[in-house]
Amino acid sequence: MIGGRSGWIAWPVGIVCAGVVAGLAWLAAPGVPGAVQMLGDLLRSGASSTAGQATPRPIQSIGTALTDDCRSLYPDGLWAQLTWRAHSVLDQSQDPPATTATAVRDALRPAVLMTCAWRDAGGGHVVTTLAKVDAADGAIAAAGLSSQGFACTGAGSGIRCTRTTGTVVETNIVRDGMWLSTTETGWHPSGYVDALVGRLWP
Repeated sequence: MIGGRSGWIAWPVGIVCAGVVAGLAWLAAPGVPGAVQMLGDLLRSGASSTAGQATPRPIQSIGTALTDDCRSLYPDGLWAQLTWRAHSVLDQSQDPPATTATAVRDALRPAVLMTCAWRDAGGGHVVTTLAKVDAADGAIAAAGLSSQGFACTGAGSGIRCTRTTGTVVETNIVRDGMWLSTTETGWHPSGYVDALVGRLWP
């Protein structure tokens, strides 16, 4: 009841209010699954980060969990960052690494597990390929990439080589019989390569 008002006014107002609330609930219903998924991703991201710090896993253990699906390559936090970006699109394939160092690619003869190509509404794109190579190919990759202007440093038992040309940043990591090749063009997601490295070599 509305204080100081008669019942014939209060009841219609109450009915209208109830209708508005029901209408808003109906409009919001389609967004509930997305909100639940977002919350779940955040919780899984935090849990996996804590678990990764507590029990580091070797590359062999990670490798058994990898499939030809790009989702298996990305840690939860990075996956959420990429998929929540407005109008981002993922194309999955087994294309060879998008590296400009084609001579190195031919020398390593990679057995591609997956290629994950992301693009955004602004025309930027990020392409990552994970492939198997010979365990002894790190030296070949270091020599070949260094000769083409890449800056190479040690990365665990392997090498990490990076080159920036304008808006293009290319990073190649050859380690433990795996080659992780990433080319970022006009779009540089925060912590992208480091997150993948942490996934593969915790």
